[in-house]
Amino acid sequence: MASVKVRRAVPEDAPAMAIILYTSFVEFRPFYTPEAFAATAITDEEVLVRLSEGPVWAALWEDSLCGTVAALARGAALYIRGMAVLPTVRGKGVGEALLKAVEAFASEQGHTTLLLTTTPFLHSAIRLYERCGFSRTAVGEADLYGTPLFTMEKRLGASAS
Repeated sequence: MASVKVRRAVPEDAPAMAIILYTSFVEFRPFYTPEAFAATAITDEEVLVRLSEGPVWAALWEDSLCGTVAALARGAALYIRGMAVLPTVRGKGVGEALLKAVEAFASEQGHTTLLLTTTPFLHSAIRLYERCGFSRTAVGEADLYGTPLFTMEKRLGASAS
């Protein structure tokens, strides 16, 4: 992962992050309802809103923005959202580096659990989450504007493996 760098995002990153989100999910667009796709591939303005709601990270591959992830506190849990990696750098450790940044932040802030929702058709992302210690739960949102979802979690702290 020597070529992957992760840093906190800044407002000037919003246009590039909106492009990353769109580019990362457009191949899956037929599996989303139009409303769910719009909620996933958000606009520059919506990225700026996310920056005001909680931490957002940017991943760089060879000094170019190539991935993003955001988080939102939900009590003792930190909810991961908007995780996206450009197709051109998938499999190069970008997603794992983003998740490690989120986990480090969560631990520093005293969160005990990481949560995320994903769709059943994002097979590579699900495999990444499982490799990083997430497991599927029986609770959580079941759909996003008619597109199926399920929740995954990772427990943090001394008892985590």
